[in-house]
Amino acid sequence: MEDLKIEVFHSGQLFGIREIMGGITSGAVDLGGVVGVVGFPKINKNFNVATIPGLFDSFEQQREFFQKSEKGAEIWGDLLKKTNSTLVMYNPVGPVMTFSGARELTGVDAMKDLKARRLIGAEEPMWKAYGAKIVGLKTSEVYTALQTGMIDTINTPPQSIRAYSWWEFLKFGQRPYQYFADAYIMANSDWFNKLPSDLQKIVLEAGKKFGDVSTDKIIGVGEEVISEFEARGGKMTTLTGAEKVKFDNLMTEKVLPAMMDKFDADALKAAETFTSN
Repeated sequence: MEDLKIEVFHSGQLFGIREIMGGITSGAVDLGGVVGVVGFPKINKNFNVATIPGLFDSFEQQREFFQKSEKGAEIWGDLLKKTNSTLVMYNPVGPVMTFSGARELTGVDAMKDLKARRLIGAEEPMWKAYGAKIVGLKTSEVYTALQTGMIDTINTPPQSIRAYSWWEFLKFGQRPYQYFADAYIMANSDWFNKLPSDLQKIVLEAGKKFGDVSTDKIIGVGEEVISEFEARGGKMTTLTGAEKVKFDNLMTEKVLPAMMDKFDADALKAAETFTSN
């Protein structure tokens, strides 16, 4: 059996979060980490169903839609074909929720006039429905923007507020989780298919093993960060009762209709049917 040596470059050394998919497709890199909601919609807009607040209730359900349902598998297959890539493993970013430094996020009304960072286009309808001010920023720009007051609110997995020290400025959080930001280790298919079959098998088996561990731990790590956030004086609000109903109604009546240009109607219907079964 031949050996396979993988040389690792740290985040951003070769490609940024928005460019890495192109790097994999071209063969500039053999393997790379892709955040689905950032890298995939510009290739197939129907992947944006993954960003609909409250549609999927777990990473597993979301993955099953793209792997096992007819429409989901069509979307996924199109992505792989157009990007000349092979899925090696899942490496989820985390479930996304809202954090702010402005005030306690007691409900929908508390969101009005917040200065919110937008990472992906699919976030814009929600911030507009809230009546928030929207600022588009790269991840590398967020700390300074929080520091200077350019923004005071962000949608992000909990892990990020610790990893990037954003919790120095973010003091209030709000659940429920809105969507599950999945990420993937993808391989250039030309490179992968040239590997001997035994090495291909080892790579995929290792990917499955570590992907399962990563997925199993990601929710727990998020809850751990939330506990640390609260220990630092952070205040968490979980919407329940009338406020949760108000949130759900806003998503259904204003946010989802405003997102309809982000995906095709049949993709939405397929995802809604899949998640309701």
